[in-house]
Amino acid sequence: MEGFVTEAEQDKLLPLLPLLNGVPASLDHAPCTGDGSVDFTGAPASRDHSGKWRACCSILGGEFCGALAYYAVGTNLVSYLTKVQHQSNVEEASRIISWQGTCYLASPLGAFLADSYWGRHRTIVVSLTIFTLGMVLLTLSAEAPESISSMAISPQDALSSLGLYMSALGLGGIWPCVPTFGADQFDDTDAAEKAQKELYYNWYYFAVNGGFFFASTIMVWIQDNCGWALGFGIPTIFLAVGIAGFLSCTRVYRYQKPGGSALTRTCQVAVAAIRKLHVDVPIDSHLLYETPGKESAIAGSRKLMHSAGLTFLDRAATVTISDKISGDLLNPWRLCTVTQVEELKILVRMLPVLATAIIFNTAEASFPLFVEQGTVMDNRIDGFSVPPASLMTFNCVCILMLAPAYNKFLMPMASRITGVKRGLSELHRIGVGMVFSMLSLVLAASVEMVRLHITRSRGLSHRHVAVPMSILWQVPQYFFVGVAKVFSVVGFIEFAYEQPPDAMRSMCQPCSLIMVTLGSYLVSIMLKIISSATTIGGKHGWIPENLNEGHLDRFFWFMAGLQLLNLLVFVYCSARYRRKLPN
Repeated sequence: MEGFVTEAEQDKLLPLLPLLNGVPASLDHAPCTGDGSVDFTGAPASRDHSGKWRACCSILGGEFCGALAYYAVGTNLVSYLTKVQHQSNVEEASRIISWQGTCYLASPLGAFLADSYWGRHRTIVVSLTIFTLGMVLLTLSAEAPESISSMAISPQDALSSLGLYMSALGLGGIWPCVPTFGADQFDDTDAAEKAQKELYYNWYYFAVNGGFFFASTIMVWIQDNCGWALGFGIPTIFLAVGIAGFLSCTRVYRYQKPGGSALTRTCQVAVAAIRKLHVDVPIDSHLLYETPGKESAIAGSRKLMHSAGLTFLDRAATVTISDKISGDLLNPWRLCTVTQVEELKILVRMLPVLATAIIFNTAEASFPLFVEQGTVMDNRIDGFSVPPASLMTFNCVCILMLAPAYNKFLMPMASRITGVKRGLSELHRIGVGMVFSMLSLVLAASVEMVRLHITRSRGLSHRHVAVPMSILWQVPQYFFVGVAKVFSVVGFIEFAYEQPPDAMRSMCQPCSLIMVTLGSYLVSIMLKIISSATTIGGKHGWIPENLNEGHLDRFFWFMAGLQLLNLLVFVYCSARYRRKLPN
């Protein structure tokens, strides 16, 4: 396929890219980066005095602070709304779902602003500021009076609502921009820096889960035992420190210029292609329209080579006689550049791979069922009672251990096996993670089968009591989900940065977040359908109130089968997917 190479071929071609672009082969000694990045003054970024790990440390530190603040709110928000604001179960559930939904829906908006107008750095600074102000309002709400007779809404409710939605708006700019801005600090035209960028994705995910671990343990304890003002105030201070640290490296960062509205460009390609529905695409791709010279017409983006396939879209770059006569060569709604057409082609090719993340995320979305399974198991360990939900910590600990270990141990091992310098490509990582995601549900189903066998043998089927089977048998299923996330989630983050066009990288990051949401919705829908189908005729169903009477194992087996089917679809899509090669 023209313009696309495999992962192994790209490793061999990387040292030749400077020659293909007409620049000296000794690019390692060039004074400026080769990916079009600039410094804070707008001049070409220095290779030696900007970016790399010196810049990434402050970015990862800011991400840790942001993750800590988000999880400090989200992990224990149920307790705050019910115990402090005395809301009903329905009210608190509705507010939490609305807040989380707003966080995810705000992400495409933040990504659009970053890629189109503001740039990633400005979007992160503005978003961190909004997030911090939201946390300040939440902290104040913990000390505000519950009600004032002269006011229709209490100051506490007003401050907490405004604080939650301001924090959601801020997170919408942070989530899609931080991973991409960190990756921008490494020049992918330099082999050494490209290798370092591949390590960055693991450390980014390590920072996210480090914030989660700190928030779900220490911060939750502070909130429950020392008060909510302190429980929200400490993350707010961390956020302020994160902003200060992020701004302190402004002169060191490398910046990519925003490329204008990506949505407008994709619409222009679609409209131009439809307008030329009956125009024949030339066999010689060199006859398609492209701006002269090395620079792309899209700011912040390098030119893309023409690729075979999706020829319908090539009509948008086909120059007709009427285009020349009418002077429409400058009208992008009638004639687009090859690079502009290739942007849309790349997005269309990426979509099937990204869509497989929906079912992959159903494993983590099944955690509430893991917790329910733990409630009917023996949770006593050496005289202590272990809360079933606390086993989710094993998932986080697994990630914190494996993310650094991947760089030091797993990558060299995989490199010897695959023959690829980086060990595993993004698609390889995603596939390995999907295998572990499926195995986690197989383990959950196997544990439940054994538990139900013990239930029946002890005559406990109709008693809503814990079964004499240690809750520690659940640890492997949580651990395997952690392994799956280290491989697949990091793989999806890397895929959403490496494969999109330069000027659309932030726009593709929210896709992973949207797939998480869709995975949760899918589990919710499946639970309702299966519950209705299995309770026909007065039966207990697979997931009754008393799990000793049900068949939760069958639901886990069903979800494991769905994961297997998803894995096969992913293998098919990834086998057909060809990596892009920038011109």
